[in-house]
Amino acid sequence: MVRDPPVVTIDELLERHAVLLLDAYGVLLHHAGPLPGAPELVRRLNRSGRSYFILTNDASRLPATSARRFGAMELPIPEERLITSGGLLTAHFAARRLAGARCVVLGPEDSALYVRQAGGFVVPPSDEEASVLVVCDEVGYGFVETVDATLTLLFHRLDAGLPLHLILPNPDLVYPKDEHGFGVTAGSIATMLEAALDQRYPGRGLRFERLGKPNRPIFDEAARRAGTMDLVMVGDQLGTDIRGALEFGIAAALVETGLDRYREGSLRPTYRVASLVDAA
Repeated sequence: MVRDPPVVTIDELLERHAVLLLDAYGVLLHHAGPLPGAPELVRRLNRSGRSYFILTNDASRLPATSARRFGAMELPIPEERLITSGGLLTAHFAARRLAGARCVVLGPEDSALYVRQAGGFVVPPSDEEASVLVVCDEVGYGFVETVDATLTLLFHRLDAGLPLHLILPNPDLVYPKDEHGFGVTAGSIATMLEAALDQRYPGRGLRFERLGKPNRPIFDEAARRAGTMDLVMVGDQLGTDIRGALEFGIAAALVETGLDRYREGSLRPTYRVASLVDAA
């Protein structure tokens, strides 16, 4: 018989592991503000000097933008503690030799800045010479018009046999907007585009390269920054935070203040955390 994961506090996680990795949305905050216990935890981590990082699939805000936003919500998280999926684009562009490529970016201005920092040249989806599509977020553009134009671009390039790179920094499908509401995000848009590509080009397996959780690149960056594999990922989603951590080979703690709850037969985290309040 498989036992349920033990319920622990954040303090117990800090005793057992060298570095804490915290998801942002669903763990520390939702769009309406911080979750109970989160401001106190962040301040205490800062005072103690303990090593921690915020590991977020957000590709819509630069670290400096997020740090200011978090600070306004009583979450004084230093910019250098933020590891974003958008920040992974620089290494990805270098590895794929995409510097100078013409890139369509779905997302707000900070998403475009991530791509420019990576060496891409941002263009509208009407540019038939664009060879890279980066889906960062669900806002910052006219949704139907932009997605239609982007799909048209993809079809035209593939029909002409021209190169195409599909990149998805944020694979999340949904996110918690507040205590009771949810919304779709970049991963849902990419999944929709993949379905359209499958219909027109069956069997070709046209897929986005996914960088954020649960995929390895964002955990590689966390381990590089931390300088250790003695990490524990605290997240609210079994399919991204928990699965990604376990597949990477580190501990995972499901905090039950966001999307998912542990149930028998579901993916088994290393630990469960009822809430952050016990750490306040």
